Amino acid sequence: MNAKRPPNHEHIDHDMIKMEVNFDDIPGEWLGYVMDLLFESGANDVYYTPIYMKKNRPGTLLQLLCSNEHIDRMKEIIFRETTTLGVRYYPLTVHRLERTFEQVLTEWGPVTVKKGMQGGHTVQWAPEFEECKQIAQTHGIPLKKVYEQVWKSAGEESGNPQQD
Repeated sequence: MNAKRPPNHEHIDHDMIKMEVNFDDIPGEWLGYVMDLLFESGANDVYYTPIYMKKNRPGTLLQLLCSNEHIDRMKEIIFRETTTLGVRYYPLTVHRLERTFEQVLTEWGPVTVKKGMQGGHTVQWAPEFEECKQIAQTHGIPLKKVYEQVWKSAGEESGNPQQD
């Protein structure tokens, strides 16, 4: 495997902010739109969880991670685009593995594999989903067949990638 780009060191031990908002009155259609805006504006992660609120009302918990520099922009989007009257946020330390990106050659062409490195060893790895999806759609084959080929090719080129 040939390295596509150097390790992405900014993913190791970040001080971040976790923001949270509870909704019980927001149309579900808005949630995907809000998520897209938050990601486009610098959120590192955005997710929703179904919850129960006061009086046992069903609701949705929005949680996002961002850097300190994006707090004001995240609050602006949340207040402008949702029904909430308040946002909770607090500091959080995130430890992410160092990441490298390599190409694996399959019978349908190259696929990028993202590796999580710790102490110079690969401890996690995964093919890039969008590339595998595109290959599956282009060639009319099951997505799992593309993944199997990537796993096989990666294993043949560098030993078992999960055991580096």
